[in-house]
Amino acid sequence: MTKNLLADEVLKLRAVEPEDIEQLYNWENDTSIWNSGCSIAPYSKKTIWEYIENYSPDIFKANQLRLMIALRDSGDTIGTIDLYEFDYQNRRAGIGILIDSKYRSKGYATRSLDIVSTYCGEFLGLHQLWATIGSDNPHSLNLFKKCGYITCGRLRSWLRIGKSYTDALILQKFID
Repeated sequence: MTKNLLADEVLKLRAVEPEDIEQLYNWENDTSIWNSGCSIAPYSKKTIWEYIENYSPDIFKANQLRLMIALRDSGDTIGTIDLYEFDYQNRRAGIGILIDSKYRSKGYATRSLDIVSTYCGEFLGLHQLWATIGSDNPHSLNLFKKCGYITCGRLRSWLRIGKSYTDALILQKFID
């Protein structure tokens, strides 16, 4: 039997579906997590609907891939994982992850990063994944380090938070 590259015993990573609009709307408009991503303004349901409707899962054309993280048993959607700035020539991609607050600290983020790392290495043939994380985000830094990422750089005063700035750390993981 062939191994499912987008699942383990607990989680499955799947395509974005129209029924995800409400969950994506809630996550994209949660201002408490905007500093960890790139959001600067709220998203409308119409904008999210258009994103879903026009979304291309072909990472080779779009240079990005969004996967929804779901529990295998219940099917509940608990987060999302993104590959971005996909560079096939150099066999690398940026990676970001969000786990809904009520599902955090249960090991789901670690499992999701492990699943997508296997997918990227075994199926996409990538050499490395990288992440940019604020130096003031110890939970994300610990998560990525636990999953085998190493700090390889620091961008000074890179991220604006309110009226001040914080450094960003660049982490990478070699997967082949």
